[in-house]
Amino acid sequence: MEFDVIQGDIAAQSTDALVNAAGTSLEMGSGVAGALRRRAGDELNDEAVEKGPIDLGEVAVTDAYDLDAEYVIHAAAMPHYGDGEATEESIRNATQNTLERADELECESLVLPALGCGVAGFELETGASIIGEELAAYNPETLDDVRFIAYSDEEYETIRAATGKAEQSETSKESEADR
Repeated sequence: MEFDVIQGDIAAQSTDALVNAAGTSLEMGSGVAGALRRRAGDELNDEAVEKGPIDLGEVAVTDAYDLDAEYVIHAAAMPHYGDGEATEESIRNATQNTLERADELECESLVLPALGCGVAGFELETGASIIGEELAAYNPETLDDVRFIAYSDEEYETIRAATGKAEQSETSKESEADR
């Protein structure tokens, strides 16, 4: 499957489904979860918590509320805060389950962050490589526009290099107001 690496604010993206880098409790704290919660409203966190806890590597789906998306797919690539760190297996499973759920929901577009990296403690270059492998290997039913998003310049360059997208033009780099 083809995918783009972009830079921007995940909470500002227009898409069918946004992916939250969740812990197994689905409690929305900081990082990607915090950005999505702040833009969507507290109802997003309330619904997510009602659907949790879930197993490591699994996903849950909520409404997107005030986000410019239909769904938020909460991918548990990390345990509940303080209960350990993300692993290669949890990142791989969370990515696979996210893609499958997006297809089940008949999503055509999806934006996902570096699951398990950041507050979950997994090294970004290795995590991005794992996610890139899963994206490239996936055979979508409905997904057509998949964007792997980074927030900072450094994350963007690392993800591009780790996924073999370093040759992409700078047109993939966007501000939070784009798309």
